Amino acid sequence: MFTGIIEELGSVRTAGSRLTVECRDVLSDLHEGDSIAVTGVCLTAVGITPDSFSADLAPETLRRSNLGDLRAGSLVNLERALLPTTRLSGHIVQGHVDGVAELLELRALPDDNWWLRLEIRSELDRYLVYKGSIAIDGISLTVAAIDNRVVSVTIIPHTYHKTALRERRPGDRLNIECDILAKHLEKLLGRDTDA
Repeated sequence: MFTGIIEELGSVRTAGSRLTVECRDVLSDLHEGDSIAVTGVCLTAVGITPDSFSADLAPETLRRSNLGDLRAGSLVNLERALLPTTRLSGHIVQGHVDGVAELLELRALPDDNWWLRLEIRSELDRYLVYKGSIAIDGISLTVAAIDNRVVSVTIIPHTYHKTALRERRPGDRLNIECDILAKHLEKLLGRDTDA
């Protein structure tokens, strides 16, 4: 489980079915077999070195997320798994990506804030509500507007400068994880559609 508060930006060394990420801070207590969120996808760390870790990507992971789009040099958001003693500063993020959304716009606002608009697939739309939580590339964010499957969020300066969002361009695919509480509530109400 994660909080959606990004700890470090990593740089992809090698991409493909075995991803290797160069980083520093998250390695301080990372052990073989630990979970780590890479751009919002929960992966298992293997092949840990003093300046990198690797993770094997299953076909399902490559199909459902944007990790297959990564290339050497791509920036990725990194977060270690939540400890029971950690503050939950974001929201409950599992690292189980529900799908991808297309970035429509990342527009500068006054005071170094940003307005991010993306088009959500119809099967995810039902889990999103105004002022609800959403994880975009592993970042815990608040839905600021929804209009016909177009979801908008405000990106504050800290988030923009400390995450890989600053590298994203219109047309890019972003990983989306909807709030787990919405999915459980849907099932409890008998409306599970196995999306």
